[in-house]
This record gives sequence, C-alpha cells and structure tokens, in this order.
Amino acid sequence: MTHTHTREAPGPALIRPTSLGSIKAEPLTCTIGAELSGVHLGEAARDDDLFAEIRALLLQYKVLFLRDQDITRAEHVAFASRFGALEDHPVAGSDPDHPGLVRIYKDLDSKPEHYENALHTDGTWRENPSMGAVLRCVESPPVGGDTIWVNMAEAYRRLPEHVKAQIADLRARHSIEATFGAVMPTEMRHQLKARYPDAEHPVVRTHPETEEKILFVNSFATHFVNFHTPERVRFGQDYAPGAAQLLTYLISQAAVPEYQVRWRWQPNTVAIWDNRSTQHYAVQDYWPAVRKMERAGIVGDRPF
Repeated sequence: MTHTHTREAPGPALIRPTSLGSIKAEPLTCTIGAELSGVHLGEAARDDDLFAEIRALLLQYKVLFLRDQDITRAEHVAFASRFGALEDHPVAGSDPDHPGLVRIYKDLDSKPEHYENALHTDGTWRENPSMGAVLRCVESPPVGGDTIWVNMAEAYRRLPEHVKAQIADLRARHSIEATFGAVMPTEMRHQLKARYPDAEHPVVRTHPETEEKILFVNSFATHFVNFHTPERVRFGQDYAPGAAQLLTYLISQAAVPEYQVRWRWQPNTVAIWDNRSTQHYAVQDYWPAVRKMERAGIVGDRPF
C-alpha cells in the first residue's frame, strides 16, 4: 500500500480522526501518534486483514499506542514478525527463549547509562537500520518514564528551503563505536566497530512506502562524508566548523515540540513505531522506581 503525502503551503500537518475497519484510531497530536482501540495484538498476529489495517494506520500516524494488551512474549514476537524478520542487538541482547525480543529492564541494580534518553532512530549504525519496533511495557513507574516520538518527515518539510537545497545530496556517517562503544575498553570498542563498521546514509532519505522525504540524522550521526566541496567550502574554517554546525542544527530539529508526541506508560501498553520516519527518547526521570520494557525490533532496508 502506498500513501503519498504532498502539501502546497507551509503549516502543521493535519491528522483527522479515522476508523479503518474494526479499529478506532484517535489522534494524539496534529503531527504524530494515535491511540488504537478495538484490537488485540494476539489476534492481529493471526489475522491478515486486521494486521493490514494496523500497518496502514502505522504509515499514517507513524507511532501507534494500544492499552490493555495482555499478550505473551510469543504473541509479541509473532505480531512483530508480521512486519518482517526480527533483529538482535549486539549490546542489549535478546530473550533466550524468544530471539529478537530485547528486555530493557531498569531497576535499582542497573548500571547508569544514557543510551535511551537521547533523541535517536534505532540502529542507524547498521547498513540496514530498523524498519520499526513493537515495545510493550511490563512494569512502569507510578510517575515518569514517558517516551517521546518525533515526526522527522514533518521536521524535514518545515526546514527553510535554502537548507533543503544545501543538504539535498549530503551523506552522513553513523557509529555504534562512538555511542554504545564509548564506555567500553579500547580493545572491546575496536572489536565492536570491526563487527559493525560505521554506516553511511543520506541525510534526507525517502520513505520506501509513503515516498515522504525524511530528515535522517540523529545522535548516532558523527559527521558528513561529502561536505567539503567547492560549493560549500571557501576557506578552511568553512569546513569543520561549517559542517559541525550544520549537523548540530539538523539534529536539533527533533527537539521541536510541534513535531512530537509524549506517551505515559502503564503495564500492558504497547507502542508500534515506524523507525524510518521517527526518532524517540525514553525519559529517565523515574529513579529509584523500576521500569521494565520488552522490544521487538524489525529488520529494515537500506535508506535511499
């Protein structure tokens, strides 16, 4: 199914309440996110028509939320697998009985780390970043621990035209070594990079299904690989500072509230997101409470 989004004039994206088949979708903001009701993901894992409705709504809203999803890990994996093969994570690992299901458990014994509370798109350090993910809350703090998602198609659409022209052909490196690997001893960090060399992606990617243009840099991006050309660089100070300032500006677009939706978790709540067109941020404001999440990440394609 292909949805092409075009707008003639600037302004916020308008998303209206819709109902596809048996599922009710209630928009949460004007640009991203909808809460679904009238569906159980265990059933959707087995029903082709029901799954097709959910997939169409995901393309429209970019992140979907469902409450009261008392599903098993097997059902969780089965539903996510309808989108495609599931991926393992080289640092977080998977549930031994359910490959592809990553347990993101934060409790009083957890090491202090800050992988989640940065705006990011999953796995852009891979040649084929994640297509999306299905995340289920197992245990939530009484207050705090929200997650934010960002519509990066809207972020691109609202860039100034001269910036769009400047970045049209730019490509950037994305690194697991400089992020997950940064806290590792040197030898382990080098081994990680040998397994996952820095990936190169277009700064503006095209969504393979909706054909939207998407601003595709995030906290995994380290630098542009083709910035230093006569059209962009007159003198040396244009090169490193110019590129770094532009990359920082582009990455900062994900922090614009008008492009965001913020979700408060409860046990058995599920979020499904399109990783190709979004970024997300897990807010770590809840210590010493416990937050336990389980995520099935879906293998994606090479950005173009």
